[in-house]
Amino acid sequence: MRTAGRSEYCVIACAEAWRENGEVLASPMGLIPSIGARLAKRTFSPGLLLTDGEAMLVGLDGTAEGWLPYRRHLTMVTGGRRHVMMGASQIDRHGNQNISCIGDWHRPARQLLGVRGAPVNTLNNPVSYWVPRHSTRTFVERVDMVCGVGYDNAAAAGPSATRYHRIPRVVSDLGVFDFETPDRAMRIVSLHPGVGLDQVREATGFDLAVTGEVPCTRDPTPDELRLIRTVIDPAGLREREVAS
Repeated sequence: MRTAGRSEYCVIACAEAWRENGEVLASPMGLIPSIGARLAKRTFSPGLLLTDGEAMLVGLDGTAEGWLPYRRHLTMVTGGRRHVMMGASQIDRHGNQNISCIGDWHRPARQLLGVRGAPVNTLNNPVSYWVPRHSTRTFVERVDMVCGVGYDNAAAAGPSATRYHRIPRVVSDLGVFDFETPDRAMRIVSLHPGVGLDQVREATGFDLAVTGEVPCTRDPTPDELRLIRTVIDPAGLREREVAS
């Protein structure tokens, strides 16, 4: 079996976000996070609940296994029984995320998706992020608008905001990051094979925290590679999002 490509390391990194989550609703947004969630359920997190993105709980092959109307979905959200992996048009050192607009809110240079459910997600259940193109346009010193709430803004809002607030990880096409530092600033957890520390620093608009020697993102096992390539994504759609 050929060695793993960059897209497969990204799948593994996304899957790891749901390790030991137990029976929670996995809500991946994006192709590689979706492949990662399905891989996690097939391997080390069998208790995960997967949805079709609408109103059904589905099995590994997409077959409906249960009904999840929106009111039940929101019950899981507000109880912290959901782990979302969202995208980010911008994300800053404390994990504030922007998917609404670029530039001044009153007269933006670019109009994006809008705030959507980002504030509710981040204040009520764990939220990780997936960024397929790591650059200074996305990893910015300060987001133009706060949609997903970061650690600094949650702390400023007080206990009602911090009770369920947690950002386990950020995954990009270059590496994996978290906020396990005294000031809750973004830290490098691992870099994907072939990525250097200087490369990721140059692609980031703020100083990343580093604790000791930075390891490589773990290799997928032969069984994980088999599942990715022949069962979950045999068409190789992951390569469209991150080329190997």
